[in-house]
Amino acid sequence: MHFVDAKGILTGSGSGFGMNIYRGCSHGCIYCDSRSKCYQFTHPFEDIEVKQNAPELLEKALRSKRKKSVIGTGAMSDPYMHCEEKLRLTRKCLEIILKYGFGLAIQTKSDRILEDIDLLDEINRSAKCVVQMTLTTYDDDLCHIVEPNVCNTKRRIEVLEKMRDRGIPTIVWLSPILPFINDTEENVISILNECARVGVKGIIDFGMGLTLREGDREYYYAALDKHFPGMKERYIREYGNAYELPSPNAKQLRDILERICKENGMMYRPEDCFAYMHDLPEKYPQMSIFDVMK
Repeated sequence: MHFVDAKGILTGSGSGFGMNIYRGCSHGCIYCDSRSKCYQFTHPFEDIEVKQNAPELLEKALRSKRKKSVIGTGAMSDPYMHCEEKLRLTRKCLEIILKYGFGLAIQTKSDRILEDIDLLDEINRSAKCVVQMTLTTYDDDLCHIVEPNVCNTKRRIEVLEKMRDRGIPTIVWLSPILPFINDTEENVISILNECARVGVKGIIDFGMGLTLREGDREYYYAALDKHFPGMKERYIREYGNAYELPSPNAKQLRDILERICKENGMMYRPEDCFAYMHDLPEKYPQMSIFDVMK
């Protein structure tokens, strides 16, 4: 971990802004696209870059904005990595978002988010808060291989349930689905049924597969050699050096996703999920538990 003073913290436009408080990650997920060389990391990925002045930059930026919008975080770097336990920079930024009346769309894999559920609740009451959770692998043993340094899927589902109990809406990223590893009907059905049970608003999926780029591909293939002998060679035969690696079961899995979502009133088109997250009505009513469970 190393500290820097960033020049800015927000990206985007008036319809919605994004921020990353950290760069790199300690979760160790074998498929992480953020490792890709196109993001031009100048330090090892696990050597977390901490934007120590993020709260000050955020306050300065929000103080000057007249129009309220939704602030997104977590797309490139999880805001609840291990270092957040001590640094609490994410919490400080949430306090500023609450102070200035902005909305929040926050994405994580970690149950550390529960430490800030009080703030998420307040943001949701005063503006809008949407919690996004990534779920890929229902089996505990396989989940520990694929996402080794973060809580498993069943614990993340407990987090979603606690958000529902507070009336905080949730979106699930069912991504990535790894060909020949977690691309089974049993895995996808198990996750989706749990999402329906805990009142998730929508599911984001980009084709039931995986993407690999330079930097990410090498790390992923090394993990395959370690945990799934012979799987790398299978990938090379099937996909060559492609960027998009759809599961051979993609159509069946997508059909299952749409069916279960329709049956349970969950959004299943990514554009609908993003539109919902970015929308910040002038008067946003907090959802009741009964609304979430519809």
